[in-house]
Amino acid sequence: MHRQVLLLVTAQAFAQTASILVMTVGSLAGREIAPDPQLATVPISAMILGTVIATVPASMWMARAGRRVGFITGALLGTLGGLVAASGIVVRSFFVLLLGLFLIGTYQAFTLFYRFAASEVSDDAFRPRAISLVLTGGVAAALLGPALAGFGASLLERAYAGSFLILAAVSLAAAGVLLGLRVPLPQAQIGQSQPRPLLVIMRQPTFAVAIFAAATGGGVMVLAMTAMPLAMAQHHHGLSATTVVMQVHVLGMFLPSFFTGSLIARCGVLRVMFAGAVLLSAHVALSVSGTGFVSFAWALALLGVGWNFLYVGGTTLLTDAYLPAERGRAQAANDLLIFVVGLASSLTAGVLLQIAGWRLMNAYLLPWLVAAIVAVAWLGHMRRRLAEREGFEPSKGF
Repeated sequence: MHRQVLLLVTAQAFAQTASILVMTVGSLAGREIAPDPQLATVPISAMILGTVIATVPASMWMARAGRRVGFITGALLGTLGGLVAASGIVVRSFFVLLLGLFLIGTYQAFTLFYRFAASEVSDDAFRPRAISLVLTGGVAAALLGPALAGFGASLLERAYAGSFLILAAVSLAAAGVLLGLRVPLPQAQIGQSQPRPLLVIMRQPTFAVAIFAAATGGGVMVLAMTAMPLAMAQHHHGLSATTVVMQVHVLGMFLPSFFTGSLIARCGVLRVMFAGAVLLSAHVALSVSGTGFVSFAWALALLGVGWNFLYVGGTTLLTDAYLPAERGRAQAANDLLIFVVGLASSLTAGVLLQIAGWRLMNAYLLPWLVAAIVAVAWLGHMRRRLAEREGFEPSKGF
């Protein structure tokens, strides 16, 4: 169990390194060859679109071929995507760059299921920690992703082409690590229960709040993370400063994963999710307060921690809402909706930044965050009332 989780942590480190590398230089590379400056963030949107389109096929493919084959397939798609993106920069073709980023996005679709694979190889006691620990791979990625992006940016004559060649090598290394993965197919469990229709599963309050909270965290984070390199450039911060802020942000995303699972076990999943939404609100407050380096760094750090609490908490909460026979469709629907929201955020990031500026763009997020806080509190209230009505002690959290 622990060895399999360790392999998933390592694979996650490589996958997040690739993702963060794209987030660091994707919009900057787009700005170099895009026909219009407002299209600079479209390469990142292409990556997220690839994730959205591939999420359901990836889940279906793994249901037939197994997690290991599926995850290796994804890593090889990432390798191909890095090579295509680099060639797009070399020949200065915006379309080829977008195609490469799209393929990298399909790789990311497969990596979304790493945390679910960790839950599938773990017992009930270890499951929250296993889900959380998989995300700790992002700690290494926080240091490697921006550093490799910056190193590759000037490696070749065409700026940023080297960054995507490095991404291809990192993805290939992930495929090698995943050769040792063994996640059993839950055939015995599947035979014990009849799957419900997907709409019935999604109408459960637990499922709905888990998706809404995780989508809120993902959407807010993608919007700010996509716009941040351009916003810092607008306010006369160099690439080195942007790299540091990106590293701080990604550390905020993944460093808490060492204790988020234990925090959920001790305090309850809903309290952790509630705290995540509050931390995202603090990010907005700091972003509105100024555009200096310190404001960017602290705001993006809080953005990362808030996302982590909502993402890990939402994943943990989601596992209570489906049966073993329903896991493929339920997990795919969850991640598909999260990344549809992320796609919309990335597509609007460049336009909102141009029209409203960094401060006002973040201020627009407050109603969304208030809605997430209310949803989590409402679910806690409903669970407390249900426990009291059935004569049980209310669970931890609310």
